[in-house]
Amino acid sequence: MPQNITRGIQALIDEANSEIETLTARDAIEISKNGDVVIVDIRDPREIERDGRIPGAFSCTRGMLEFWIDPQSPYAKPIFQEDKKFVFHCAGGLRSALAAKTAKDMGLKPVAHIAGGYAAWRDAGGPTEQWEPKKKG
Repeated sequence: MPQNITRGIQALIDEANSEIETLTARDAIEISKNGDVVIVDIRDPREIERDGRIPGAFSCTRGMLEFWIDPQSPYAKPIFQEDKKFVFHCAGGLRSALAAKTAKDMGLKPVAHIAGGYAAWRDAGGPTEQWEPKKKG
């Protein structure tokens, strides 16, 4: 018997966008100059290697987000305990909306995400850099 999905991805994204702050790429570029803002890149490392990254962004794959935010988790990252504004981005702005809503639901605040993601940032003239993974051995 086929599954009956009652809430599709668009409904989840619409709900997230109704509950979180969405920044334009230009606004994100401007506030990223503030020391009280952490840009959180939730893309997969392969995407970052292929497309580049925002200099100084904290990389946290979407799959580890909840574990890295929760201070009780053995995987908790201290950066998520800082008194900062967390601005999430992905490649195009869909995953980051879901990530920002999850972070907000967990109690992280303030949070936002970048409409259009990394592509919008790059196209708006935001600084980018190439990234290469550490060599093994």
